[in-house]
Amino acid sequence: MDKKNILIITACGVIIAALAIGLALSMSRTKKAEENAKAMEEIAAFEKEEMEEEYEKLAMQYDGYTSTLSNDSLVRLLSEEQQHVRDLLEELRMTKANDAKKITALKKELATVRAVMVQYVHQIDSLSRTNEQLAIENKQVKDNLAQITLQAEQLQQEKEQLTEVVTRAQMLETSGFKVTWLNERGKQTEHYKKIAKLQINFNINKNVSAEPGEKTVYLRLVRPDSEVLGNAGTFTYEGAEVPYTLKSDFEYTGEQEAFVLYYTVNQLLPIGNYRAEFFAEGNMIGEYGFKIEK
Repeated sequence: MDKKNILIITACGVIIAALAIGLALSMSRTKKAEENAKAMEEIAAFEKEEMEEEYEKLAMQYDGYTSTLSNDSLVRLLSEEQQHVRDLLEELRMTKANDAKKITALKKELATVRAVMVQYVHQIDSLSRTNEQLAIENKQVKDNLAQITLQAEQLQQEKEQLTEVVTRAQMLETSGFKVTWLNERGKQTEHYKKIAKLQINFNINKNVSAEPGEKTVYLRLVRPDSEVLGNAGTFTYEGAEVPYTLKSDFEYTGEQEAFVLYYTVNQLLPIGNYRAEFFAEGNMIGEYGFKIEK
């Protein structure tokens, strides 16, 4: 083989080797490009899936707030924003993962709705703190009102008790009660069948707290059968008209007063236990028992 042929063969070999190397490099680039494209698709699909989860979480957060809030205006705004998030989620689901332009736009929208959610959360927290403070203040007001009411009731009770004490202190009282049987000649007798009069002795005690002035004392002589002796009239006691046996008008000075009253017996008195009840100024001021016996 001459030198010329050798050069031609060598040149062909070099060219073939270069073509083989070029083909190998081209195939390698194509494979790498395909691998890169596949990797990008997987990343885009993963990113799309993560965005869908974010949108779903936002929609669920709105559910939590709208179901617990009582502010109608805020609930309406939250519901509108929730619907907007659901619309974006549906749009994302309809978008292919390789639609980079649409995915980018929806990613920006996600950032926007996140920011809106943060604003609403701050607003809800502020409203919650305000409501809690108002609830605390309302409880304090109720507690204070309850305390004031209790104090007022206690003061009223104390006032009533004091009034009752003062009233009792001002009430007249009797003492020294005694019944004497008298016959027709006005002499004391021991025979009940000869009783013509009952002589009633009693005192109205000294009381510097009682108001002086003209007063009337009423006496009720009550028989064993609960009937009242005599029919002298009635007086008012605890809202009712009560019959009495005898009465006496007197000028009270605050000092002890001695009284003698006489009841004329018109018929034979029944044997048994009697009561003598004294009243003045609408109060019972004394009660005593005595007997008519053989």
